Amino acid sequence: MIETNRIEYKQTLTDIFEKEVVAFLNYHEGGIIYIGIDNDGNIVGCDNLDELQLKIKDRLKHNIEPSCLGLFDIIVEHKEQKSFIKIIVASGREKPYYLKKQGMSTRGCFIRIGSASEPMSTFMIDELFSRRTRNSLNKIKSHRQDLTFEQLKIYYEEKGLKLNEKFASNLELLTDDGYYNYVAYLFADTNGTSIKVAKYKGTDKIDLIENNEYGYCSLIKATKRVLEKLEIENKTFAKITSMKRIEQRIWDSVALREAVINAIVHNDYTRELTPTFEIFSDRLEITSAGGISTIVNKEDFFAGYSNPINREIMRIYKDLDMVEQLGSGMPRILVSCPKENFIFSANFLRMVFPINENSIDRSVNEGINEGINEGINLLYNLIVQKPNSRSTLFAKDLNTSIKNIERWLKQLKNDDKIEYIGSKKTGGYVAK
Repeated sequence: MIETNRIEYKQTLTDIFEKEVVAFLNYHEGGIIYIGIDNDGNIVGCDNLDELQLKIKDRLKHNIEPSCLGLFDIIVEHKEQKSFIKIIVASGREKPYYLKKQGMSTRGCFIRIGSASEPMSTFMIDELFSRRTRNSLNKIKSHRQDLTFEQLKIYYEEKGLKLNEKFASNLELLTDDGYYNYVAYLFADTNGTSIKVAKYKGTDKIDLIENNEYGYCSLIKATKRVLEKLEIENKTFAKITSMKRIEQRIWDSVALREAVINAIVHNDYTRELTPTFEIFSDRLEITSAGGISTIVNKEDFFAGYSNPINREIMRIYKDLDMVEQLGSGMPRILVSCPKENFIFSANFLRMVFPINENSIDRSVNEGINEGINEGINLLYNLIVQKPNSRSTLFAKDLNTSIKNIERWLKQLKNDDKIEYIGSKKTGGYVAK
């Protein structure tokens, strides 16, 4: 193993450690720093791993500007019966990053050139600063300041983490002048943000059969509800051959989860748009705001070089173990969604997951039709359990829209399975 433009070895944690991190933050591909490996690539190992990890995190938190929290991972690895530390550094979006003590100067700003971290020129510093993202979510003041975070606290407690009275500051939920920012708004118990999961009968948007809204709550809770919904839709089908029974899910579960979380974490919320998830008879489309305007380089994007759009959101999802190592998601997504299935536009990115037909053949389409009829079956069972009830109660119990209920009721009446008894004001539906 040798040092490269993306790999740096350190036998121990040195005084110039932050300089190397700054160089990778300013480099378009980011990079990886190993502590416990010498310059020749030999593993020498580290002692007091827990203490060393805390020291690294503390130094990066306090010695680099702008904040790089959410832009690095600290991982312990084991090889040759020795333990060492791997620090993955993402390329930042608020370049130039610099050493806090030296300020935004040629003595404080560095960039990776080959296998070395070199000082930036004044011209380069000025050019990067002029392009710096100024509409970061943490700088946008929330239009509501009466925010509560009980849901977020519960999710942290489930992971054995407790948020103290300074959590808003620690998680960067405040603007520079102390107001709740847009990140806080997204993670608050109540907000105006909702994520749509729509389902269509065919291959186009003409016949909408479901339109679910998951949101108006903490972004974490909304994410979990979207994942649960798509897990239900991701059915398992079987094909019996002369040799064995082959089971196949519609979409690869790992790739699907990564794609959902990527779309939510990397969505450009400065446009006040949220990701959408649309299920057709032959595919799933996941669309997020941003597109080419937030992707610096397509090759880097597909290679998995991490360049988080919303580092504050990324940091919270990492705390809650909803994302793994920086940059690890794209290789998993490409298993089920090849590069040609990514559609880039000026302001949006769409991932298209086709129905997996390799092992399930025609049973897939049969299964999709079964999924379409699932709502109708649930409604019929509810009418059996609660006769003489009306549309509003059905919509509430099944957590769907009145429009969906009316469409399903019409189908059940056409199939002669139900009838309406009584007057319009006091009557209700019963099963025949």
